[in-house]
Amino acid sequence: MKTCVSLLLLLCLFVPNLLGADAKRPNILFIYADDQSTKTLACYPGAWPWVKTPNIDALAKNGVRFQAAYLGSWCMPSRATLLTGRHPHGIESMTMEGKYPGSTYDPQQCPFIPAQMRQQGYHTAHIGKWHTGTDSGWGRDWDHQIVWNRPLHPDNAGAYYDTQILSIDGKQQTVEGYPADNYTQWACDYISGKKRDATKPWYLWLCYGSVHGPSKPAKRHKGLYRDGEVPIPADIFPPREGKPDYLNKMQAWTKGADGHPIAGKGGESFGEAKKATRFEDWVRQVNECMPAVDEGVGRLVALLKETGQYDNTLVIYTADQGFSMGEHGFRAKLAPYDANYRSPLIMSMPSRFPTGKVCEASVNAPDLSATFLALTGVKVPWQTHGRDLTPLLEKPDSAWPHACVYEHMGNEYGAKVSQTILAKTKQDRDQGVPLYTAIVQGKFKLIHYLDGKSGEELYDLALDPEELNNLIGDAAQKERIEKMRQTLKADLVRTEAGFADAVK
Repeated sequence: MKTCVSLLLLLCLFVPNLLGADAKRPNILFIYADDQSTKTLACYPGAWPWVKTPNIDALAKNGVRFQAAYLGSWCMPSRATLLTGRHPHGIESMTMEGKYPGSTYDPQQCPFIPAQMRQQGYHTAHIGKWHTGTDSGWGRDWDHQIVWNRPLHPDNAGAYYDTQILSIDGKQQTVEGYPADNYTQWACDYISGKKRDATKPWYLWLCYGSVHGPSKPAKRHKGLYRDGEVPIPADIFPPREGKPDYLNKMQAWTKGADGHPIAGKGGESFGEAKKATRFEDWVRQVNECMPAVDEGVGRLVALLKETGQYDNTLVIYTADQGFSMGEHGFRAKLAPYDANYRSPLIMSMPSRFPTGKVCEASVNAPDLSATFLALTGVKVPWQTHGRDLTPLLEKPDSAWPHACVYEHMGNEYGAKVSQTILAKTKQDRDQGVPLYTAIVQGKFKLIHYLDGKSGEELYDLALDPEELNNLIGDAAQKERIEKMRQTLKADLVRTEAGFADAVK
């Protein structure tokens, strides 16, 4: 009897402590845009002066804005990396199959972090775009989900701004309305307490489809930037001296009758440029898709404050990757250049971290996953590849000893990547961009192509942010190149890349 009483006393002491610890675990609102150049956000250097994103700018003023985040080369691998905490070369069983964007994975071989969060006390939700296998994980990874599952419905995969086939907690529905506005409303409902357990901390991954092509602004925003002046990138047309041969074959832009750049028919994105479009008109149109997202961010932050959740919620704003808007001749992502690859990244929790700060360190998608795990206290039973960014959030201007490594593995994942690279097969399948791995260390970037013929590139991002002057042949950079190459190789070994020996 004494033993039972003792156990009850221990439980009485333990349970309040457990609940108290749980209450202090932060909520996470993870806002994820699509194909977003940093130039589309007014708070980033290099943005067009006429761009207006007041709510996202306010988020930056109330948090830490990272100058450089390298999350993925295109939609699927960036999302898969964030879900697993591993670079694409370490994600097994994931593959593209069937009609684009059909894809699949084995959840036993490829478990996702949200499932572990659920098991360890979090309520998890996903709203919006899904591009990571026909299995979107409802009931396993997500307690609540309103998902536009593009791989499952390929005929609806281009409906970024139109009627969407959705699955709402496992039940299929066709939904009208402007998707960005719909997603914001559903996210507001969730934050307000609908479809979630109010006793648990929560994690919401809100995936907007904007500004992905065909980039259709909401009616209320059409023409908003009609008078915006758009400079033409210096290397929108070839030749591009000192660049790999593949780049001079890339040409998304042609010269109109007056010599002005125009986008031809077709293009990387669904339905984009069905007729020739002048460069500046296209840039303005893409940017006019952003206000709907910015308004959404404003509503969400205001609601967090109204409901008393703001102080205990980490708000992250980022995008799956960048998107070249004429730089280097592209109208696409994929390539290793900042214009194509680099994402905006803002992290805000004023009750815990400094505000109005800029962090110059370069970070990647596995780092974000590692940070989420560290802040929530969630443990995963597999090796992740990232580094916890909490020290940078606490002291954004502190020295960061880690280099940032990122990659483009095309449509392939896991051990198959190494087989492809070592055999040098199928490496030009993605719009002519070879597979590559890259490293940013300090203000220098080294790009190492894995096709055996495109070589390397080196850029001084401080002096040459547009990456126009390839320094790989500069004798004065020889020692730097060798050191960066060895650091890159060491990180590939650390993250179990079977092709590490391809970097020499």
